[in-house]
Amino acid sequence: MSETIIQAKQVGEELAGQRVDQAAATLFPDFSRARLQAWIREGRLTVDGAEAKASQRIAGGEHLRLEAETEPAVDHVPQRVPLDIVHADEHLVLVNKPADLVVHPAPGNPDRTLLNGLLHFDPALADLPRAGIVHRLDKDTTGIMVVARSLKAHASLVEQLRTRRMSRTYEAVAHGVVRPRGTIDAPVARHPRDRKRMAVVAGGKPAVSHFRRLAAYRAFSHVEVSLETGRTHQIRVHFAHIGHPLVGDAQYGKRLAKKADVPAALREVVEAFPRQALHARRLEFDHPATGERVRFEAPIPEDLAELLAALAALGT
Repeated sequence: MSETIIQAKQVGEELAGQRVDQAAATLFPDFSRARLQAWIREGRLTVDGAEAKASQRIAGGEHLRLEAETEPAVDHVPQRVPLDIVHADEHLVLVNKPADLVVHPAPGNPDRTLLNGLLHFDPALADLPRAGIVHRLDKDTTGIMVVARSLKAHASLVEQLRTRRMSRTYEAVAHGVVRPRGTIDAPVARHPRDRKRMAVVAGGKPAVSHFRRLAAYRAFSHVEVSLETGRTHQIRVHFAHIGHPLVGDAQYGKRLAKKADVPAALREVVEAFPRQALHARRLEFDHPATGERVRFEAPIPEDLAELLAALAALGT
């Protein structure tokens, strides 16, 4: 259900010189900066009774008035979807997402998604944008996700993602022997010809991935990847771009060359791996309620652990 919001705050002298949207984010912390910017554009957030631009500078002493209505972005039915809850408190839910689970309903996957399961777990999430989901994982990527349970927590997590205060660490298995460590700084956008895929494209959105090799096995590497940005399919696109696509990635990957120096038993294991070998291992961020730096992890799933064991046994 929607909620009418009427709030008024006076700008303190300490905010003098800031943009209107920056001051609003400080004065109305329950809402994300993006949402406040939208309300400023719509004239729902005024300065001394007059409409303003988000970029307008504050002198200090002005009165900001917010009069808006929230529109729940979720109109989906709660469903009993099994969820692996890593942590839950009144502000957050941390979920270990399995493979083959879509995060949001979409054409082709209208229900039985993580979002539907979250609404069953906590019906109050229907009052939050995307049921509190602030970031996503691809259908066949496993691992840790954080979900907000209040507007304040949602605004905080969205801002931490925007300012790169939230740390996200993945583990993956890639084709080839990746160099020991490095950074992939390559812009990502929709593929110019295949709109279902992403690609490294000049003029695309900035995308930065840092990696270090954890182990090398003949024609494969176990890598750890930390994200500065969170573009769609970023890790998969970046590793394909540098010539080391992820094992099992049907969209951006490749099959093993017939002449590759890989034992038959290992080739069979690798070629049978049913998804991209990518797992969101760790999240670290400031808790929205306490400000304490917190860290949550999801253990390597069974299928990826078996792949790594096969690489260790057969690929050295």
